[in-house]
Amino acid sequence: MSKTFDEFKAELLKIKEEFEFQDTIKKLDERKKQIKEEMKLHKKLTKSVKKAGKDMPGSLDFNTPENMYYSDKEVGRFLEDTSYMDAYNASKLDQEWN
Repeated sequence: MSKTFDEFKAELLKIKEEFEFQDTIKKLDERKKQIKEEMKLHKKLTKSVKKAGKDMPGSLDFNTPENMYYSDKEVGRFLEDTSYMDAYNASKLDQEWN
């Protein structure tokens, strides 16, 4: 008994789907392995950051008001010799004369 072309085609499609399914499973397994390794690294880094925070209190307080804003002294030192300051001083002189 010989198979027809449609039967061969159907059989080949089933085989192709099976190969694609197996390939997808392999990719998922590799991705799970990668995610697991990333989680190990993340846990290790989190642990070391927490330890550093305990060892040096105040070093991770970047949201405190004294660390969030520049002081007037720091702003003045930054703008000291810039074109912004030159333009501001020039406009200040203009305002004095008018």
